[in-house]
Amino acid sequence: MKAIAVLALSAVVVGMILWGTADRDPDPQTHSKSEPPSEHNMDAKQELTIKRKIMQRDVELTDELCKQQCSRDLLMFLHGSMHLSGHTASEAAADFLKQHPHMKYLRWNMQGKSAIAGKLPNRPPADLQQYMETAEQKAKQGRTYYSPTVNINDQSYYVAAIPVKNGKNYVTAVIERSVQSKVETHQKKNLRLVPYPSDKRFNIQAADSDNLKKKDVDHPEQNEGVSHYHVNQLVVKFKNDPTPKQLRQIRNDIQAVKAKKLGYTYIFESNQMKMDELVQYFKKWNIEYAEPHYMYMTNDVSEASPNDVLYEEYQWNLPKIDTLKGWNISKGNEEVVVAVIDTGVDLDHPDLQGRLVEGLNIIDETKTADDDLGHGTHVAGVIAASVNNYEGVAGMSWYNKIMPIKVLDETGAGNTYNVAAGIIWAVDHGAKVINMSLGNYAEAQFLHDAIKYAYDRDVVLIAATGNDNTEQPGYPAAYPEVFAVSATDPTGNKAIFSNYGDYVDVVAPGENIASTYPDARYAALSGTSMASPHVAALAAMIRSTNPLLTNEEVMDIMRKTSVDIGTKGKDKFFGYGQIEVNEALEFAQGPSQSFFLYPQRFEREVKKLKSASGT
Repeated sequence: MKAIAVLALSAVVVGMILWGTADRDPDPQTHSKSEPPSEHNMDAKQELTIKRKIMQRDVELTDELCKQQCSRDLLMFLHGSMHLSGHTASEAAADFLKQHPHMKYLRWNMQGKSAIAGKLPNRPPADLQQYMETAEQKAKQGRTYYSPTVNINDQSYYVAAIPVKNGKNYVTAVIERSVQSKVETHQKKNLRLVPYPSDKRFNIQAADSDNLKKKDVDHPEQNEGVSHYHVNQLVVKFKNDPTPKQLRQIRNDIQAVKAKKLGYTYIFESNQMKMDELVQYFKKWNIEYAEPHYMYMTNDVSEASPNDVLYEEYQWNLPKIDTLKGWNISKGNEEVVVAVIDTGVDLDHPDLQGRLVEGLNIIDETKTADDDLGHGTHVAGVIAASVNNYEGVAGMSWYNKIMPIKVLDETGAGNTYNVAAGIIWAVDHGAKVINMSLGNYAEAQFLHDAIKYAYDRDVVLIAATGNDNTEQPGYPAAYPEVFAVSATDPTGNKAIFSNYGDYVDVVAPGENIASTYPDARYAALSGTSMASPHVAALAAMIRSTNPLLTNEEVMDIMRKTSVDIGTKGKDKFFGYGQIEVNEALEFAQGPSQSFFLYPQRFEREVKKLKSASGT
């Protein structure tokens, strides 16, 4: 029986930290019991080397995201200011800088007129002046330019030049690179590359599940006139519906992996037979017709692929889990709110406007749930960043809203009480799904009671497992009421940093994930913290598709529809597999299917009807 830590407010509380928490070698005893896959058998030094490479890629991608977004913002400003006078342009430029505080200085040139806004750093060094001159020259030649980095007083800057109309009109800007250094600092903690939290911040670090002892630490044009259909599927309408026995025979004959009735028609999918073979097979049955299962695609390109400027190049994660296809079934519903229990959310981020509901700052209730670190804003963007707004990134859900609950401070640390209080407040204020990209290695009865409070009120609880590449259970993910999420990389393998174990339910993309970041910025981060919100978003979309489903049914659907990877069946590295958005939403839609799959729900609804009618 695992020990349970009973915590009181007057006692020292267990630190709840955004995953991860410290630089700790994998437990050799744990690995001797059950070795991870061979590609993950490595010593601590090798693991740290790979983590540093992942972190460096996060920083590089963040740099690219920033340049892409800044270029877009500057170009929009340039187009918007084409007919302004010099004085009015100066005012417009000043307003622009207020909205984009990372841009420190802007020079606007339009058909011989010019305007300047902002200030250069004190005593700008010669190389910055040189880069600004180079930027002007490149812009006049009609060429986009980004300078190397310049370090001034512990801050990093670069110079950008954005031209239009062969250099007759252009804008140059000096831009601060602070977000890149923030990402590096954040990921050193998140991927456990530095000890965290420091011993000075917490008296107890629960790294042992049994006690509270401190532990160290082909071509597009050829598509014209072509229709597309599913290779292994066939749509069949029988003159008379087959009996259950005949359906079993059909399933066996064609080795069916799917046999679904929709209205008067059946859709069959074979594990072995192609569409033309299926047509030949069904000729012996008494049918009205058999035809391919055609794919219908929108003629609006922006619907097929989001127009968000950073999507196509950087968001590998959404296609990986079949999100876009899933949007044909559901894009979410604003009535289903996702609470993000985290460091808060940037309430003013342009890509999150209209996507937030009222939240709470548990740490200081006199303040808003604004994010002073970036972790919660990144998590929120994965779930709900505005889609098709020509801005930044695309979230998984178009309509589900975020409830920001700040329980962690500016360093990404907090305590059990704050997390428990945040959960309870979120439940009492209408959250239907809760995401917790945080945790520790000790069980706490107080936190578990808050988890049970939420679970008993039909809330879906999702949590990240942690970033230590260890089998040791992390909490709250390991509580039975919580849906535990580990991380995969772009190849579909287990992310090297991801925790694992028998308690893992599913995996989701968690490496080099592009999302929102404070101060109208965007960043790439890695961690199970980034995997968890993919699953929280899916849970919200499932509940939006079929509100009749209970929290346990939602979790069951995500398990049943995940793509099995790794060892066949559930395993400790991937759980039931990687989430598949389209399959999950298809599975969830329609109350009749819910009753068929979950007879206990049918019984409950019958009892409610009888009670209401007095029979």
